[in-house]
Amino acid sequence: MKVLTTLIIARRSPLLQVLKTSVATVIAWVVAGFALQQPLPIFAAIAALLVVQPSVTQSIEKGIERSIGVVAGVVIALGAGQLFGDQSWVILSVIIISVLVAWALRLSPGSANQIPISAMLVLALGGQNAGYAVERIVETIIGALIGLIVNLAIVAPVFVSPARVAVASLTKKTAVVLESLARSLSTPQSDAELRKLLDDARMLRDLRDAASLALRQGADSLTLNPRKSKHHRMLRRETELFAMLTVLVTRTLGMARAIHDRYDTNLMEDPVVISIARELERAANDLRLRGRAPDERESAPPTKDLLTLTAPLTVLTPHPQHWILIGSLLEDVRRVHEVIVGDSDNG
Repeated sequence: MKVLTTLIIARRSPLLQVLKTSVATVIAWVVAGFALQQPLPIFAAIAALLVVQPSVTQSIEKGIERSIGVVAGVVIALGAGQLFGDQSWVILSVIIISVLVAWALRLSPGSANQIPISAMLVLALGGQNAGYAVERIVETIIGALIGLIVNLAIVAPVFVSPARVAVASLTKKTAVVLESLARSLSTPQSDAELRKLLDDARMLRDLRDAASLALRQGADSLTLNPRKSKHHRMLRRETELFAMLTVLVTRTLGMARAIHDRYDTNLMEDPVVISIARELERAANDLRLRGRAPDERESAPPTKDLLTLTAPLTVLTPHPQHWILIGSLLEDVRRVHEVIVGDSDNG
């Protein structure tokens, strides 16, 4: 059923993450119950459940969100409980007020959702005195701290490998599209082939966005992570490569669009166009060299000694029939050369 498929994600969380969440919840329950002499430390368990996140930074953010939400919810529930009791209409009114307060204060979704939940639980459990309210706040803080400690202690997760895979995928696909561009300038193309070329080039934007997200998650996973030093160098290399690829994706898409819109089989009769095709082939080769994995780079000669891309082409007298397309391609090839070889900034 379609409804059920929306509930199932393509990639589930690692088993280690599930075990860490379970351990944190159990410890939070035991510690809060012992410290506060509370037989059902629900707030501590919920806090630990929410705080154990894929990265330490996210754990801190969730801990702060949870604490702010609980404090606000408990205060609202305490005031309403002392004034009106714990009747059903009071609980419903408190939920509505909590949602409005979160909206008025422009709180994050985590804090905004926590305020009405905490207020409802406090009223439902009969907490109408200041002592009970303070205990629930302390209980939440205990659970959040234990969740953070467990996340730090049990192999803090690092998401550098997914970033490396995403950037490598973008590198390979960009090189393939560059080769397709070269082929379109040296071999006659059908309308369907030109359309596929443009679609492939546009697909680079999705791969670029996916790589950007993976890099952000990788950097986030290293923040305050005791294993940071081991992976920082690799992530920095992927980030630098991605900066280069960002420019290449823009230029590659521009060339694909120009060729698609102004394609003419007579292009292949122009020697300048043939030269541009050769430059694009070399650019694809050089891009693959720049994108080699660290272990491959160590076992091979330096990339700068292997780059084959020649200096950008210059044309004093453009072909009168194709001067717009040729001029556009020349500028894009020039920028591709600068970015890959490193003659200028990647901006």
